[in-house]
Amino acid sequence: MSVTMAVSMRSLVRRVIPPSHRHINVSGRTSCRCLSDAAADRSTHFGFETVPEAEKAKRVYKVFENVAQKYDVMNDAMSLGIHRLWKDTLLHVMNPQPGSQLLDVAGGTGDISFRFLEYVRSQQERQKRRAVRTMQTPSWQEISNSYSTEDKDVPQESRAVVCDINKEMLRVGKQKYESAGVSAGLSWVVGDAEELPFDDDQFDIYTIAFGIRNVTHIDQALQEALRVLKPGGRFMCLEFSKVTNPVLARLYDAYSFQMIPVLGEVIAGDWKSYQYLVESIRKFPNQEEFKSMIEDAGFYCVQYYNFTGGVVAIHSGFKL
Repeated sequence: MSVTMAVSMRSLVRRVIPPSHRHINVSGRTSCRCLSDAAADRSTHFGFETVPEAEKAKRVYKVFENVAQKYDVMNDAMSLGIHRLWKDTLLHVMNPQPGSQLLDVAGGTGDISFRFLEYVRSQQERQKRRAVRTMQTPSWQEISNSYSTEDKDVPQESRAVVCDINKEMLRVGKQKYESAGVSAGLSWVVGDAEELPFDDDQFDIYTIAFGIRNVTHIDQALQEALRVLKPGGRFMCLEFSKVTNPVLARLYDAYSFQMIPVLGEVIAGDWKSYQYLVESIRKFPNQEEFKSMIEDAGFYCVQYYNFTGGVVAIHSGFKL
């Protein structure tokens, strides 16, 4: 298709489809998000509150816009720093290799993407040290072969794309890592988990950490994850889950409802947002239910790992 024809088609789409009902992604593909009257009337949960589906996304956006500046501080305060161990564990389970391409959806301030790039770099250094240790005095033939295959052995550079619907979260994250001198291999993209602005079969790994419970249509987000992954690509989700021990569950509930909103008010000046976050955890499907949803989306070899007694779980699946 010529550039002129593509521009003409886009102009026609803009005239025919109202702005609120269309989405144009980075590849230039246009898809309609026209809602029927029935869809507009459907309701969903916003924490323990029932709201119209069309309203939930706006309210979730406002929550994270409000907490963006104190998001990282509150994560440390709410989890007593344990969230760092959970995220580190996600990377060890993932075990990404040099050249892997990551899409981190609902990536917020970039914690997972930063850990991914650091992990890949450590893998590269480990491989270099191993090569040095095993190196023997090479023959002329080996030297010749090394020159002829040198370029072929260089893996594609690993990259991480932080994708989040909330511009303020991305702004805070980008500013944080640029101030620390970290920008290589890291991209920041505004995007909706339910309609990602990427072509099919683009990424080796898709992650979503503490974000999928805020999505209005989880099944649609899972379908999008499957679409943008390459064949053989891996879906990984770190999310709050259902505590398996009854005693721990009671303690966890007491802490969540009585302490976390108070911390939100003291540290971030926002009680309501953190009350919602606590309630949203209770509305999220349990481990087995979410595993079934991932399988229904088309992923294979789906499994999950509980941590801290089921306070969080890592879910994993592959696109074949």
